[in-house]
Amino acid sequence: MQALHASLQARARQALRAARLEPLALPQCPTVRLYLLNADFSSAALSPAEIEAAMHMPCYWLFCWASGQVLARHILEHPDTVRGKAVADFGAGSGVVAIACALAGARTVYACDIDPDSRDACELNARLNGVHLQVVSTLDEIAEPLDLVAVADVLYDRDNLPLLPLFLRHAPQVLLADSRLRNMPDTSYRLLGEYDSCTLPDLDEHAEFRRVRIYGAGAIEAPAAFA
Repeated sequence: MQALHASLQARARQALRAARLEPLALPQCPTVRLYLLNADFSSAALSPAEIEAAMHMPCYWLFCWASGQVLARHILEHPDTVRGKAVADFGAGSGVVAIACALAGARTVYACDIDPDSRDACELNARLNGVHLQVVSTLDEIAEPLDLVAVADVLYDRDNLPLLPLFLRHAPQVLLADSRLRNMPDTSYRLLGEYDSCTLPDLDEHAEFRRVRIYGAGAIEAPAAFA
């Protein structure tokens, strides 16, 4: 675990030389801990070269994005959503949603991300939380039939909207959280709830990006609200 931590921290420092990976309990689901970018990191200290490097090598896995925290909390508060099921967390990033699925009793959990650093972050964070994840780069690598695909924070780019029907081809149920999609264009998905959250470490994002919407496709019931 120490070797993996050191390796990931070194890769983060290729873009952000002062970056440190530090364990943090998530405020909205404190039973989950993640190695994230140190909270005292200051973007004001970045040189122009570092800013350019960060733009071309975004380390999304260094953050727990608002939608990921909301979806993880939803799953932990409604474990029947995933209990006993084969689940894939698409665009896993830090692995927060996949870890929540494992803690909630999913039979098998796949953390799926095209970024090899993200896949290593998922492995590191899984060990930190004492759970096991199957780490893959694409949904097509998964041999067994899936019961549910969980998705958080992948629709920030409208070019990703064609993924919506793709998820339903891989599983009969989809649970999706996003803070940047105001109107769901796919009628297969229905709004289940809206919740306030923030990215960790806090990026001081605009208020509209702190409002997370959860959508469900398939036989998924609306959750009870939480503050």
